[in-house]
Amino acid sequence: MLTAFTYQNRMLRAAPGAPLQDAVWIDLVSPSPEEIAATEEATGFRVPSQANVSEIQSSSRLATRDGVLYLNLPLITRGEDGPRGVAAGFVLSPDRLLTVRFAPSQVFDGFHVETPEPKSAHILVGLLEAIVGRLADALEQVAHDLDTISHRIFAMGVRQGGGRKREDAELRVTLGQLGRLGDLISHIRDSLVGAGRIGPYIEVAAAAWLPADVPVRIRTVQQDIASLSDFDTHLNDKLQFLLDATMGFINIAQNNVMKVMTIASVVGIPPVLVAGVYGMNFKGMPEYDWSFGYAYGLSLIVLTTLIPLAIFRWRKWI
Repeated sequence: MLTAFTYQNRMLRAAPGAPLQDAVWIDLVSPSPEEIAATEEATGFRVPSQANVSEIQSSSRLATRDGVLYLNLPLITRGEDGPRGVAAGFVLSPDRLLTVRFAPSQVFDGFHVETPEPKSAHILVGLLEAIVGRLADALEQVAHDLDTISHRIFAMGVRQGGGRKREDAELRVTLGQLGRLGDLISHIRDSLVGAGRIGPYIEVAAAAWLPADVPVRIRTVQQDIASLSDFDTHLNDKLQFLLDATMGFINIAQNNVMKVMTIASVVGIPPVLVAGVYGMNFKGMPEYDWSFGYAYGLSLIVLTTLIPLAIFRWRKWI
């Protein structure tokens, strides 16, 4: 999909059908070969492919060719199976910005520029500000989720009742939630590192034509990124602590299972003892003369089996 943005009434607006030569911002989302060819012909830029924007080395993420900046930034999208990383490409020149992405993004779709008649650099810095703001919101949600998980985990140590089965299910769910949050934190850190590299690079590589107010905004973004990186580290440490705590409760649960198995082996001792006693063939045993002796012995075996099982069930050990 191709969306071209032009100036309309001193504001940046999408202009379907407008000539690409007049667009100050061209946004490509999973572009078709025809859209790529039309964009390259109209702008003279080389449109990065998905493989290009997914490169991880710094020389591929930040490059300048013929006075045009080619920048890559890892972003985050939410799939059906949780968050996953996607890459976005930015091509910046003094009069035009080209963005290429291969997944939907609420940041791009809801972006608007507040500065009248912005230059291409204003749009890019505005996108960076919006991306960093969305990452901050994501970290706040992660912090809230970790607090909720922390309360639930350590409530297990003081909660009475509930049963072993319920706690085992909660621990399995908690472990999965921590894994997904760990993935999200990792993706956020990757995006923060990428965004942190783009700002200083733009200041140096585009110093000759960068608008005067853009460097100030870039430094503000850098400060936000630094604070978010520290917060991300804190959340990662807390996540590791909660993961260790969860694994500790799982180990306790496993030890309890072994304890139950050990106790369960004791359940078989009384009936075996009873069967052993009445299995001895001695004439002097008075029960041999009872007409109900066999029923008595069998009932005693069953009773000595059921009583421990009932106790285990009552204690919610099984």
